[in-house]
Order: sequence, then structure tokens, then C-alpha cells
Amino acid sequence: MNRTGLFIALALWLVIGVVFGLYPELDLKLAALFFDPETKTFPLKLIGWAGVARDAAMWVAWAFVLPPLIALVVKMVRPDRPLMVSGRAIVFLLVTIIMSAGILTNLTFKTYWGRPRPVVVTEFAGDQQFVPWWDPRGDCARNCSFFSGEGATAFWTYAPAALTPPAWRPLAYAAATLFGVVTSVLRMAFGGHFFTDVAAAGLVTFLVIWLVHGYIYRWPSTRLTDAGIDAALTRIAWPGYRLMQKWRGRDVGPRAPA
Repeated sequence: MNRTGLFIALALWLVIGVVFGLYPELDLKLAALFFDPETKTFPLKLIGWAGVARDAAMWVAWAFVLPPLIALVVKMVRPDRPLMVSGRAIVFLLVTIIMSAGILTNLTFKTYWGRPRPVVVTEFAGDQQFVPWWDPRGDCARNCSFFSGEGATAFWTYAPAALTPPAWRPLAYAAATLFGVVTSVLRMAFGGHFFTDVAAAGLVTFLVIWLVHGYIYRWPSTRLTDAGIDAALTRIAWPGYRLMQKWRGRDVGPRAPA
């Protein structure tokens, strides 16, 4: 998560955004590679193994969320015990997945950016008009195409990759990139997204991860500590824990032990 990676990501999106903004038909040409005009469908979505691969990709991504989520739940139930996972890792992983694959994707852009999916535009036997990536005035009413939620979830694996040991980190980043690209190509092949939808998902997710990683780990003025996060979660969970213990006939005191 250094500046070089940020500059590469921004340069890629600048090129993609400008080229596909000036020539939006490129999105249609790429989507057409997966469309069968004879059957008027995206045939890959009808193949069983492709659907299994799509579901498996999401399970793989969300599997990385389980350890910090379980550790957080256990801490809320038993604040008298130390965290099972690094406090910074818990905050970093959960905040980035919520922001990238949740709030920015499904609750913001896909709700208010009315770009239709490839499978419903007139060029691919649908009934809605194609619009370029920068135009939010499409006919889609809900769960729209820009930008890809599954793409954002797949590219979110950059977050756990950023926490791997330095010697393994380049390989982890390469694996996360490959995973995000393959998952995104599957979404395009199903007619679920245009190229710019998945490209935007990758960039936005990377930016969220880069910023949150800097806030938690890199920048001296905001850098957090595992001990500080553990203590904060203990203070938050202690009143409920005390109430539960009093109900069981044991008073643990109004404040958590220092």
C-alpha cells in the first residue's frame, strides 16, 4: 500500500475513463464478445460450472471477513478477554469491506446511478438504452450496473493481501489482482456488467483500502494501535457484559480492568 501502487491505479483509471468516455462503444464491443446473437443471450450464464465459479468466488472473498468478524463478536460478548485477532486488522478489514462492497457500491452508486446492465440494453436484445459509464441518467431503476458489487468484493482481497508478511506481499497482491480480474470477467461474460463497471469497482476498492490502510497503519498523526483498539472495544462492550453478569449473580464492576 505505497504511493507507487496508488499512482499506477490512478493512471490506469485515467486512461480507461478518458478512452471509454470518448469512445463508449468500446464497452459494447467488449460485452459483445460474450453475447450470442443467434440465441440472443449470454450463453456462459447458462452453464452450471460458471455459476458455481461465480458463487465460489464470493465465498472465497467473504471467507477472509469471517476471522475478524468472529473476533469482534467474541469481544463484544466477552470483553474481559483479549482480542483473538489483531485490533487493527479487525478495523481495517471490516471497514474496507463495508465501505467498498457495501456503502459505496450497493447503497450509493448502484442505487442512484441508473446505468443499465448489458443483458437489458437494446444492443443485446433488451429494452433499455445503453449509456456510457459517466452518465447516471439511464433507465435502470434499482440494482444497476455501475459499478460492480461482485467486482468490488473480489478486488477487496487486496486488503488481506496488504496484511501478509512483506516477503509474501507481492505474491499476495498478484493473487488478489488475478482473483479480481477473473471474477470481473465472469460478470462480464454473464452480461451482468460492462468493462468500465468492473474497472471502476477495482479502482474504488483499491482507493478505499489505500486510504484506510494509511489512516490505521502508515500515517503518524492517525496511526492506531492494537492495544488501543482492544481497550476501546472493551469499554464499549463492558456495560452490556456487566448487566449480563449481574443477571447471573456476579458483579464485575462498572469499569473494565485496566
